[in-house]
Amino acid sequence: MQTDLRGRDLIGDLDFSKEEVETVLEVAFDLKRKRALGEEHAYLRDKVLAMLFFFSSTRTRGSFEAGMAQLGGHAAFIESKTTQIAHGDTEREIGEIFGRYFDGIAIRHVEWEVGNRYLNYVAEASRVPVLNMQCEIYHPFQILADLMTVIEKKGPDLRRKKMVVSWAYAASYQKPMSVPQSLVLQMPRFGLDLVLAHPPEFKLMPEIMDQAREQARKYGTGFEVVEDMAQGFTGADIVYAKSWGAMLTSTDEAEGARIIDQYKDWITDERKMGLAKSDAIYMHPLPADRNVEVTDAVIDGPHSVVFDEAENRLHAQKAVMALTMR
Repeated sequence: MQTDLRGRDLIGDLDFSKEEVETVLEVAFDLKRKRALGEEHAYLRDKVLAMLFFFSSTRTRGSFEAGMAQLGGHAAFIESKTTQIAHGDTEREIGEIFGRYFDGIAIRHVEWEVGNRYLNYVAEASRVPVLNMQCEIYHPFQILADLMTVIEKKGPDLRRKKMVVSWAYAASYQKPMSVPQSLVLQMPRFGLDLVLAHPPEFKLMPEIMDQAREQARKYGTGFEVVEDMAQGFTGADIVYAKSWGAMLTSTDEAEGARIIDQYKDWITDERKMGLAKSDAIYMHPLPADRNVEVTDAVIDGPHSVVFDEAENRLHAQKAVMALTMR
């Protein structure tokens, strides 16, 4: 177990080593057990977390607020539009001031080419940990919960298990690519053979792909990119299919919508799930565009673990907060 996480930021998935992630998971499973048994675990009594949101949330806000309360502390919800940020508060000022008021600063900011930079500037000025509740590049807490869920469902030895991370059609808006990027960075470190499936316009950031391939080489796991959804699903143990935007092709909303609409057949349905192994699990970070991105029969069906996955956000986030904010 690594014991040097106090005061550490978690902005990108590789900020924590594999061994440090294993520590987070060990603590997360222990906290999940304690909650199930009703055992007190107020490790952050009188600690306060600032939660600064530039983007709406359901699971992220709920799980961080509940988690801080269960750890004995308090989470202050701060919607960016209710602050003076638009009137001149800089990243440095937020880091300096919130770093003196609070014991941790969590930020969700997914604006393309803005969010991640904002988090890092705040972190440079802050004396307390800065936690990434999602930016346009990374979503580390979602992926910690995903990894926890995969281990629960498939066991601790994940070597030679195939995970497909697939693009899926959704017309609501150009969703951030942070979830697939964090998945391809983190999952190869734990033995999973990864297949990334997407239409040609939906590539991930080149530097993220380079890092993902390096992690796969380092840990001796497979990493493949295909442009066919069915090919990706075939023989998969874990299916993780969600939409993301074509930001590297075009950041224009109208053009993005036109590109997305070419691929309405990229839906996770029973036929495609039938290509995966009989005991395959279906994962999605939610919210899903039902019967557009995934059919009701799949997301509500026997392969789906989306609610266990959502619950594990609570436990994984509590583990990181307990380790970094104590």
